[in-house]
This record gives sequence, structure tokens and C-alpha cells, in this order.
Amino acid sequence: MDAVRLFVLGATGLMSIALAGTGVLLTEYALACRRGFLPPDGAPMQDTVVGARSGPALRLAMLGDSTACGVGVREGAETVGGQLAQAVAATGRCVRLSSSAVANSAAGDLGPQVSRALLGHPDVAVILIGAGDVRRCSAISRSAERLGGAVRRLSEAGVRVVVGTCPDLGSTPAWPQPLRTVIGARGAMLATAQAAATRVAGGTAVDLAARTGRVFRADRGTYCEDRLHPSADGYRLWAEALLPAVTRAAGTPATI
Repeated sequence: MDAVRLFVLGATGLMSIALAGTGVLLTEYALACRRGFLPPDGAPMQDTVVGARSGPALRLAMLGDSTACGVGVREGAETVGGQLAQAVAATGRCVRLSSSAVANSAAGDLGPQVSRALLGHPDVAVILIGAGDVRRCSAISRSAERLGGAVRRLSEAGVRVVVGTCPDLGSTPAWPQPLRTVIGARGAMLATAQAAATRVAGGTAVDLAARTGRVFRADRGTYCEDRLHPSADGYRLWAEALLPAVTRAAGTPATI
């Protein structure tokens, strides 16, 4: 009986600790969200033509969440799409950049974005998605499956797709500890699932967390004033990480 009583007491204690920990995380999340982040309607326009106007243009489409929209910067040229377009245009190509991204999107919201993107008959599509799935506590397997479905639709339409997998959310100063660690761990698991789903669907996955996470953790200047979205410098880091895959898809030498 003593052993049973000790087991029950231990299990009860662990459950109490778990419930208390969950309460702390929920409180931290609510307080962080209450502070407010930059509004999605502040994202700059990205639809533009960059580079030489002669010859056929490379049609580059951006899809995804607020980071694909460029929330956090004021100029379209500072967004990931804008910086990628400039880098490709520097090789002598004309680039027609368009965006169907919608702020606060998760993978389940990509369907309408794919439909709008296909209206422009893009040659290359870049998808940035993941933080919304983590914040919504979406099932990782389901989120990856939905992303894979979007990549497959684009690929089957003849579009070459590059996915920037979920970035290092554990570097985000907007989230206090221990919430930041929990969100970061979940983001890392999602990124792994996203990469696998992207490859199966015919796209190319770029691990943004592995390639840029250490810099984001070391330099708070990679975040804008709301401490959630990247700054122009942060977006440049992502563009540099994505550029080799984008230029391979476009058949253009990489330079940035």
C-alpha cells in the first residue's frame, strides 16, 4: 500500500507541476500578445518589376504569412521578395515580383494564395510559413501535410517551388522565457516535417533556422521594433539563405 500511495502522490505532484507550468505559459502568451505587434496592413507593396525591361521576365511569386508580406519594414525592396528580386535582377534578368501572401496565415490558409499566385503564371514561388501554425498549436503532421499540398499544386502547374521552413522561433525576443523555449522547440519540429513534406511534393526546402538562427539569437537588430517580425537586416539574412535555391530554380547564377 505504501508503494501505491507513493505512486499516487508522485503522479499527483507531477500533474500539479504540469498544470502550473501550462498556466505560466498561457499567461506569458496572453501578456505578450496584449502588448501588441505591428499591424498586417503596414506591410509594403511588393508587386513590381525589377531590372532590365528587355527579354522575358522571371515571374517570382511570394506566398505565406506576415514575413512573406514583409511586415516589419517600410519599403518593398527591404522584404524577402524584394531583396531576392534585386539579387536576381543584378545578374541581368528582368524580374516580375508578385505576392499573394496574407499576414497571420498558417499552412491551412495557403489554398487561396496558391490560386491567386497561379493567375500570374509564376516561374518560381517562394513560401514562408510556420510561425502561425506554431502559435495556433496546429498539429505538426497536419500543418506539414497542408504545406505539401500547396507545394504539389504549384509544382504540378509547372512552378518551381522554394520553401523557407519555420525559422528559429526560439530567438524571438517578443516571447518571454520559458514560453520562448517551448515555441522554439515546436518550431524546430515543424521545420523538420515541413522539409520532408516539401521534398515529397517536388519542392526545395531551405532550413532558415539552421542557416540564420544563430545570427538572430546574437543580434537583436535582426528584429524590428515589435520584436516579433524581422527587420530589413533580418529579412536580408533570409534572402541570402534562400537565394541559392531560388537562383537554381530560375536558372540564374547566385549573387547578393
